[in-house]
Amino acid sequence: VQLQASGGGLGQPGGSLRLSCAASGTIYSINTMGWYRQAPGKQRELVATVTRSTYYADSVKGRFTISRDNVKKAVYLQMNSLKPEDTAVYYCKMILNTTPLTPQYDYWGQGTQVTVSS
Repeated sequence: VQLQASGGGLGQPGGSLRLSCAASGTIYSINTMGWYRQAPGKQRELVATVTRSTYYADSVKGRFTISRDNVKKAVYLQMNSLKPEDTAVYYCKMILNTTPLTPQYDYWGQGTQVTVSS
């Protein structure tokens, strides 16, 4: 199983960026999809998750929107009203199993850089 993240780059304060992450390989079912981020010198932190409901960190609530497409095995993060403090490497994560008999494990994407600067 591989997760491929894309959509990072340079955004302006107040602007928008959209991240995408698609899974490939043998997948039976995906439970939770989520986005995390890690700024320089800081620990990785949870940004948002989506199962049948969504969860957002307080720092992004009202600005970011997470969504998923189960057919495409993809998760998205629409980031609006960007702030310089959103600058970080963003990682997608999926909790999934590859067969109905195997446990669910965490799978991570490779990370995509988001830089918010004027």
